[in-house]
Amino acid sequence: MTVRTLTCQVETVEDLTPDVFRVMLEGRVEAIGHAPGQYLELELHEGTWVPFSIACAENGNGQLELHIQHWPERTHSARLRELLTHRNRLSVRLPSGNCFLPTGGSQPLLLIAAGTGFAQLKAIVEAALAENRNREISLWWAVRERRDLYAESLAREWAQGYSNVHFHAVVETPETELESVPGLHWHPGRIDEALAATLETLEGIEIYIAGSPGMVYACVDTLAPLGLLEQQVHSDVFNYAPRVPFLPLPEGGPTQALLTPGEALSTSKKRNP
Repeated sequence: MTVRTLTCQVETVEDLTPDVFRVMLEGRVEAIGHAPGQYLELELHEGTWVPFSIACAENGNGQLELHIQHWPERTHSARLRELLTHRNRLSVRLPSGNCFLPTGGSQPLLLIAAGTGFAQLKAIVEAALAENRNREISLWWAVRERRDLYAESLAREWAQGYSNVHFHAVVETPETELESVPGLHWHPGRIDEALAATLETLEGIEIYIAGSPGMVYACVDTLAPLGLLEQQVHSDVFNYAPRVPFLPLPEGGPTQALLTPGEALSTSKKRNP
């Protein structure tokens, strides 16, 4: 799709947790087309554009949904919150990103997110179920504390409403014992450790990972011994922070490395300012 610049109306700004808020934008239906998993950019200042995953599949209603992590101490984050609260219209540029779900697929999906990386995968789940309600989907969402599962009820609704959707929540520091909840599988600790302890095969599976470079490559390294193929895993991180070699080297081989900072940041895209 051709990248377009348009003006969108800010419809609502809603706090989901003390740290995450949801923004609903409205624009011309014919102008906001995007593939599930792509992102848009908001103009904070003249010439300053900040990217965010589009947290909804395209449904013809002219709306765009964003999930934004708020960091009060960061200049861009504070400026963005101010714009969304006090201005009715914003300049938006979309769509961008090569990590998206193509139409016509039927392979089982393994979706792995950390924090607000859930936004990108939410769009993918919506599109996948709209096209084929029987497609197998395993959604893993890693957070630090349970309160950070800001859309837990939605993910549980998917799992309870579709026998082919499985929701796994990974809580790094659970404050109490995690109770049994219909439609939800709890895993304490780190996402890579939880995946290693649970998954047995990746054959025929398409994988999407949304998170920081460290989290994404930790998951890649965990999945590699299960026969991971480079072409079956997708993440925006592979574009803005590529690693050479992509898959971990055999034990005892030379240390793997990221590209130099200049190379890695030449196409840098950070989701939450």
